[in-house]
Amino acid sequence: MISKTKLLVSALALAIGLGAAGCDTSPPDGVGTKRWATTENTNVKIDWDKVNEAYQKANGPEDLERRINEIYEGDEVISIAVHDQDAKTQVVTGFFDKNTNGTVEEPEKIFTIQRDITGEGQAQVQTTGYGPYYGYHSPFLSIVSGMVVGSMLSNAFMPSYAPVYTRPYMTPAARVADLHQTRSSYRAANPGKFQRSQSGRTYNRPSGTSRPTGRMGGGGRIGGGRFGLSRAGRTVRPARLSA
Repeated sequence: MISKTKLLVSALALAIGLGAAGCDTSPPDGVGTKRWATTENTNVKIDWDKVNEAYQKANGPEDLERRINEIYEGDEVISIAVHDQDAKTQVVTGFFDKNTNGTVEEPEKIFTIQRDITGEGQAQVQTTGYGPYYGYHSPFLSIVSGMVVGSMLSNAFMPSYAPVYTRPYMTPAARVADLHQTRSSYRAANPGKFQRSQSGRTYNRPSGTSRPTGRMGGGGRIGGGRFGLSRAGRTVRPARLSA
């Protein structure tokens, strides 16, 4: 027969074990404690419609930098290069300046936006993805004089227009920290726009405004408003009624 002392000791040990398990309220792997997980080397989606809109509304390179980084949902800061190749063609390059040398290097490129003046008061714009976003090409977007656009575009329609960035503008390395801080403040003020998982991918944010283009490993997609493929709900068989 088991003595009352042994039964008491066993019950006490069990109670201590259950109490310790119940007191551990820390989330696994830091879930809930770090809203913006590190996304270095992670293919974070980009809403290309918003990128194109940002360029159309931008009043200059610094304004464009701010707009682009408010759109991008990763942790890296996107630097911008603006180059007027001639009086008709301007190329904007978005890149991760990983070595902080303030220049565009091929492995750092994310996208280019090319604007071409096609006639009097007329222009076309096309965006192309690079690196993890390789394969994305926007349709040619037509811009005409009189549309509501920022000064980066509207100035190009002026009769006296002369290219400003024949010597390319590059995001200064010293400005990256300011862009990071500005974006953090924007995210804090707009938490509903940024629902993120720790993988660096968004979730629970369906969007029908963009078309997904470009592929990445595992069957997911990057680019456009949707990330991955939506899956229809499982069919549930009705329970069989017993006779």
